[in-house]
Amino acid sequence: MKSTKALYINLHKLLIIPLILGLMFFYQNFSLEATIYLSLHGTYSILWFLKYYWFRDEGFKIEVSVWKGFSSIFLVMIGYYVAPFIIISQYVHVSSWYLAIVISLYSTGVFFHFVSDIQKYYTLKYKKGLITEGMFSRTRNPNYFGEIVMYTSFAMFSKHWLPFIIIMVFTVFVFLKIMKQKDQFLSQFPEFESYRKRTWLLFPKFF
Repeated sequence: MKSTKALYINLHKLLIIPLILGLMFFYQNFSLEATIYLSLHGTYSILWFLKYYWFRDEGFKIEVSVWKGFSSIFLVMIGYYVAPFIIISQYVHVSSWYLAIVISLYSTGVFFHFVSDIQKYYTLKYKKGLITEGMFSRTRNPNYFGEIVMYTSFAMFSKHWLPFIIIMVFTVFVFLKIMKQKDQFLSQFPEFESYRKRTWLLFPKFF
């Protein structure tokens, strides 16, 4: 029995708001920090479903077995639930300036993640080939850059080392693998080599 990758990713996103609310009620933690985290991560999950409805990635259509879907996608993504668990269960408190930095980092990540996905979707819809302009002019993976920045803001919010380790593991063993596969696919285009030299794989090459 098989189903699409989207099923397991969407299940993870769907559980974010009820999970955070459940933690808040279980630990009776309705602090400013817990509420703002609910707002940030909860908003991201809502935006994710809007993205899925309006401009979903073609990779979501890939079919996987139920076992692989749960073991290599859903269960792996449970690591992203660690940050809210720490923030709420340990009653994490942050200063106003620290919170401002977290929110700014989160906003930057959301911008790169969704804007680049929109550009990619509508560019490829009307013109197939290599995308080298806009969000993709300085980094070959602005969407993954944005996602990593966003989850880094959540890790920073927790003030704990474990969420940072989880992000590093995801980056090295999941995102990096996908980005290298993407580079290999794009190498079929004659202009890819010059494009590769003026961009970085993940971080934007501004200079």
